[in-house]
Amino acid sequence: MPASAAASDSTVDRAYDQVKVMAVSYRFKPGERINEPALARHLGISRTPLREALNRLNTEGLLTSSPGKGFFCRELDAREIYSLYEMRKIIETGAARLAVARAGDEEIAALADFLERARPGSSSLSTMALAELDETFHQRLMALSGNAEMLQVLRNINERIRFVRWIDIEQADKRRGVPHDHDAVVAALRARDADLCASVLEKHIDRRQEQISAYIREAYAKIYVRE
Repeated sequence: MPASAAASDSTVDRAYDQVKVMAVSYRFKPGERINEPALARHLGISRTPLREALNRLNTEGLLTSSPGKGFFCRELDAREIYSLYEMRKIIETGAARLAVARAGDEEIAALADFLERARPGSSSLSTMALAELDETFHQRLMALSGNAEMLQVLRNINERIRFVRWIDIEQADKRRGVPHDHDAVVAALRARDADLCASVLEKHIDRRQEQISAYIREAYAKIYVRE
């Protein structure tokens, strides 16, 4: 690959990573049109690699676009978020059944070791840190299924619900501490009990429509008061 092409790809990848962080964390306001010239100046790049990055994020559902109008920050839509939680529940419970059948004892032990090492030892961890640990656990569990396509779908879902998930975990932390269903999942894996593993995960992930709506109201409040 010519050096110029490699440099161009690197610039696109860097822009993609930077704008993804902004989109996932709603540094753009919901429904806000992306000011491409201003964003290109902010990132120190030209419009061409930025446009490529924006197209990738649009394809992944992290931004939206309108012909002739440009790219926009996603709205926080309760129906969409609920559907994503629903899809997450379906693929994670399905993957758990595959993991029970396919994962080796050493792989399950490694997941249990990660859970023990990652267990919060105090209340000093931020909501974002707790959410990252939770997300990592679920993705490692998914990897035990041996299905790379399902893992890729889960990563996309996690990115699209991440901001709402921060609210979810923050509310759980206020009520009763971060849920410890992960221990029960690992125990069911070790027992090779697919039904129990799937059942624990389903209850752990399941959210009602009204819960999602409440999280979104809280998310909007945080977005508009943090400046």
